[in-house]
Formats: sequence, C-alpha cells, structure tokens
Amino acid sequence: MALFRTRSAAVYGIEAQLIDVEVDMYPGGMQRDFVTVGMPDVAVRESRERIKSAMMNSGFGYPSKSVTINLAPANLRKEGAGFDLPMAVGIIGAMGALPHVDDFVLSGELSLDGAVRPVRGALSMAVCARRNGIASFVVPADNAAEAAVVEGVRVYGVKHIAEAVNLLRAPQQFTPVQPDAEGAARPEAGLLDFREVRGQTTAKRALEVAAAGGHNVLMIGPPGSGKTMLAKRLAAILPPLAFEEALETTQVHSVAGVLPSGSGLLVERPFRSPHHTVSDAGLIGGGIGIPRPGEVSLAHNGVLFLDELPEFPRNVLELLRQPIEDGAVRLARATMTLSFPSRFMMVAAMNPCPCGFYGDTTRECRCTPAIIQRYLARISGPLLDRIDLHIEVPAVPYKEMRADEQGASSEELRARIQAARRIQRERKYYNAELPPRLLRKVCRLDEAGERTLELAMRKLGLSARAHDRILKVARTIADLDAAESVSAKHLAEAVQYRSLDRTYWC
Repeated sequence: MALFRTRSAAVYGIEAQLIDVEVDMYPGGMQRDFVTVGMPDVAVRESRERIKSAMMNSGFGYPSKSVTINLAPANLRKEGAGFDLPMAVGIIGAMGALPHVDDFVLSGELSLDGAVRPVRGALSMAVCARRNGIASFVVPADNAAEAAVVEGVRVYGVKHIAEAVNLLRAPQQFTPVQPDAEGAARPEAGLLDFREVRGQTTAKRALEVAAAGGHNVLMIGPPGSGKTMLAKRLAAILPPLAFEEALETTQVHSVAGVLPSGSGLLVERPFRSPHHTVSDAGLIGGGIGIPRPGEVSLAHNGVLFLDELPEFPRNVLELLRQPIEDGAVRLARATMTLSFPSRFMMVAAMNPCPCGFYGDTTRECRCTPAIIQRYLARISGPLLDRIDLHIEVPAVPYKEMRADEQGASSEELRARIQAARRIQRERKYYNAELPPRLLRKVCRLDEAGERTLELAMRKLGLSARAHDRILKVARTIADLDAAESVSAKHLAEAVQYRSLDRTYWC
C-alpha cells in the first residue's frame, strides 16, 4: 500500500476547514526524501524532522523510500504543528500498518519521543468534523475536554502516537471523552466583592446599570479613587454565559491558544485588560500569516477594561469604533478575509488631567488649561459618543473610607442583574444591542419622558447616536425596576450619565 489518506482540519478565523492529508510513498530519488506540498508554512515543513524522530523512537521505524505529502485543498495556506499526527499516521498507513481511517479527523503536534502535544482550535475542528459528517475526532489529551462539548462527534484524547495507532486499529476498545458539565470557571471571580469598595455609591449604581444592559462605561477621577477596583469587580456581577455564548467564547479562546489546558467550556465571562502599549494587531487582531484574534475578540461576551485610556495611542483607540458598533472585527488580507466576533462591554478609566487632580477639592491641579485640553483631546468625540455611561469617580472622603456601613454585595447585585437580563432575553436582545427597528417600540416614552429627552438633547447638544443610547440605558434602568414602560425618572437618570463628557470636553 503506497498511497494512504488521513484527514485533519485547519483553522481560519474561528472556523475550521477539512484538510485531506494524502501520503504517497515510492522508491527512487534520495533515500528518505520527504516533500510536503499544498502551501505549507515553515512549521508544517519542519514536521518531517519531528515525524521521523517520533516514528523511530516509538518503534514504528521509518521507510527507506521517498515520501510526498499533499495537504488538500492546495490553494489554502496551512500553518502550525497540528498536522504532525495526521501526517505520521498517513506514513504508517502507507507502510501497510493501518486500515482506512476516513471516519477520523486527527490533529496534534508530535514530540521527538512520540508524545502528542496540544494544538490551538480543537473546538473549531470538532465543529468542522460534525459539519462534514465525520463521526470521530482524535486530539491530544489536553484538548479533549474542549472538543468533547460538541455533540454528535466521538472525541478521543491521546498522549502518544502509539496510542493513536492502537485506537485507529481497534476503536471499539477505547472510550470517547465525556463533556465536562461544570466548565472552566475563573477561581478569582468569586473573590472580588463590591462590598470591598468604600463609598462611590453613584459609580456602583452606574456599573450595575451597565452590567444589566451590556453598556459601555467611562470612569473619570483622580488617582486612587477606586476606578480600577470597581472595574475588576464588574466581571463578578455579570451573569454566567449561556450555552451558545460559552461555545462561541471558548472557540475564540481556543483559536487564540489561551484556553487553560484540559478545560472544557468557559462559564465565566472573560475579563481582558491590555496594557496601554498594546499594538493595533494586539487589540483588534491580525499578525503575520493567518490573522489571530485580538483583545477585543478575547473579551467577546465579557469585559474589555482599558485603564489609563488617554495613554493608549490614538490610532489604536480609533480602531475600536467599528467593533463597538458592529460587534465583529473583519480583517481583510491579500489572501483571505476573516471575521472575529467582538461583542464586549468596554470599561475605560482615566484621570481628568496629566497630574490627575483637575477638579479635586483636596489636591491642587498644576496643569494649565491648554495641557488639560491637549490631554483630553487624545479621546476623540466619535469614540466618546459610543460610550453609553460617563461617570465621575471622586476621591473617597476619610469618613466614608473608615465607615462600617457596607453596600450591596456582588452576589446581591448579580441577582438583580440576572433578573433584568431575563427580561431582555425575552425580547431576544440585550438592551445595548437593540436594533433601531425595535428601539421606539421597546423604549416608548410618555409625555413627561418626551419633554425630558427633548430638553436634554437641546441643552447638551447630543447626537442622534447619543439619543439612541440614552433610550437604551433608560430601558435598562426600567428593567432593573421591573417596569413595563420607560418613565421620566428612568430617562432622567440615563441623561445624568451622559452629561459628564460635556463638562470636560466642552
């Protein structure tokens, strides 16, 4: 048997495509000549050395013939070490040691001793196997839990190439991996409590509203006022991921290679906090070769926290405008166009001036008006317009800091937020994502509300986008009160969260 075929998968974006690994073995040419075709990258071409050592050190030997491996379709670029296992199995099959394995998809990186190392995108590959009607998927043991969450595919985790060969010879003797019902929870999520934040009643209320509707937030205040502390506790009051959200979020983390080893579905919403030196490719996605998801996609269905917002390069911040509006990032390259999901809550924090004490009653600000305006101008108007709530986080007075009174705990806030989100799920949209066609129907105002909104629009000079976002925030406040309609008091509170940017950016 000189010709043998195995199957694998290549990940593009967060989707995977089936790849046929065709192995042809023939006498002639240089002894042990090994050629890989089908647009392989450097990692795929280097696999010949890993495969030779792995086969010889695992007792399979290596044929004294020339080997040509074709990765089809040949017009798609293949990258990564995940093709090691299917290529090695194909060579063993071409040696006559295996039956046909058309009903298996294989993926895994090989060590020189034959051990199988984990790969990126196992969950997407399992989805691809199901979509193509292939019943079994062989993956590294560390990737088995994430791939097993896909129904309709038998997932087998292997630790060594010898184990993979034995599985393909007698699959009935192996038990498929069962999905993990608990998922992968972040252990620190339950340790952060809003009761630890002293004072800041207004900021806590604003973050509760933001979490209930999935709205973007900007916090402005002096150093040490608790902005970062509040932001880190926001993830603890968000409801757990629904199954479809968890599947998509886990898929993004799997493709990026940041999913914890041996974990299944993510159940806690992600919290991403990139440093202000992040590049545009690091924030939005991209890179050399096949583009990778960036921070905005890793924060999908979770929180993207940008601390010290004006310190980020302005060109990087401007790239956020399209993902915030569309909920997706589309990366166009010469060879392909990929799309990554990016529905996230953006939480930003900043000081009001370079020294941080502009407007503070306890410390003197030494910045001139020109310096302050130059500092604030790093945040453009269009980006500010896409942030629903602008809140001030002043320095906490000593008495409030030392008081024994404690506000609502994260558990209590989370229960109220879950109740509000249940109401929104019945409408099939979270309030921050309400489409324009449903806005007037869902956010219908009475006469007093119309007057309140008209006065705010005229006095604050708000844009049409700000008008829609005020209505969405008011709808969220009404949902927290379990009110069927949006009243004037709900609208007044929503308008209050839009006035701060007119104080600083005037």
